[in-house]
Amino acid sequence: MDITLLKSKLANRKSEITITGSKSESNRLLLLQALYPELQIKNVSNSDDSELMQKALETSSNVIDIFHAGTAMRFLTAFFSTQKGREVVLTGSPRMQERPIQILVEALEQLGAEITYEKNHGYPPIKITGKELTMTKVSLKANVSSQYISALLLVASNLKNGLELQLEGTITSVPYIKMTLALLNDIGVETSFVKNTIRVSPKSQNLKTNSLTVESDWSSASYFYSIVALSDLNTEIKLSSYKQNSLQGDSVLAHIYKNFGVETLYLENAIILKKVANVKADAVIEFNLSNAPDIAQTIAVTCLGLGVACYLTGLHTLKIKETDRLEALKTEIGKFGTTVIITMDTLQIMAVNPLKENVVVDTYHDHRMAMAFAPLALKVGFAVNEANVVSKSYPDFWYDLKEIGFLYLD
Repeated sequence: MDITLLKSKLANRKSEITITGSKSESNRLLLLQALYPELQIKNVSNSDDSELMQKALETSSNVIDIFHAGTAMRFLTAFFSTQKGREVVLTGSPRMQERPIQILVEALEQLGAEITYEKNHGYPPIKITGKELTMTKVSLKANVSSQYISALLLVASNLKNGLELQLEGTITSVPYIKMTLALLNDIGVETSFVKNTIRVSPKSQNLKTNSLTVESDWSSASYFYSIVALSDLNTEIKLSSYKQNSLQGDSVLAHIYKNFGVETLYLENAIILKKVANVKADAVIEFNLSNAPDIAQTIAVTCLGLGVACYLTGLHTLKIKETDRLEALKTEIGKFGTTVIITMDTLQIMAVNPLKENVVVDTYHDHRMAMAFAPLALKVGFAVNEANVVSKSYPDFWYDLKEIGFLYLD
């Protein structure tokens, strides 16, 4: 589905949206539920990724295709490695078969896992022969995707002797690691995270709780932060269901978007985003996003829409996402008439005003490309190719935008 976004204005300065459960939390809890079936989960994400994760955990097939779901690929690689007597081939889309898995495979092999590559060494598809993993110590580089680390930690409590994980170097995406550990703690698994060493004890008793509720997705909230930032003063959007002490690293949005004049008010089970100030035209927005790389696209497009310069760092993991997000941002932001400079882990945008009109944004099979650019319709009309890619994490996205006043043709 391609759509044309018309230059829009919010129909109601005070709008309300309910967002589905966090994909990150949902996928972690779905894996824990597979290990501990007595665990019940409420408000599970309705994203494609979470649905694929759920189906993969429930199927008896020995070939599992997870399409574009990177989190599922990493988590399931660890899970099936521990399933004694089960043999599966994990595969995915052509892009998934270009995304590296070797670091995780080698870590699991340190624990005794049996995994082979079906095509290209270091990449899916992979064949996994499940067995009891008896080794207790593993090490890997700390600056890799946190999903590799979380995959190991999630299965660790089901290992007979638990796990000691040594991370080498500077750790990135720490909030996602802490999220995984917090969810383990919630069900009664003891963990520790001291300097670069993480320990997970084997579960030796009944679950601490049999029911957990997934908080709504902060990554999805980012697009509404951008919308408010690009709107008139006093614009408000209420989002449910959120809490102030979130496990999600992207909750840093509340702090970051103060720089764009957006205030966050916390209610009992929701947040209100309000535009309280305008950004100065000569502002230069600078952030290190190593702990929250998934909101980089949203922040970059917010700066583009406001006509301010920005310099974002800590973005090295964006090159191995659904697409090379740095290259994609350089190409698509550049279409609007500004200069974009990227390195292996940075992105710099020069201020531009006005924006070029009638641009066609390509999404590269990447849900966040479509959603990050959508708020720009408050400033200029443009088209989005393959707009239905949003179903990967936020199937109701375009419907919710229409509800608050966005206009588009599909």
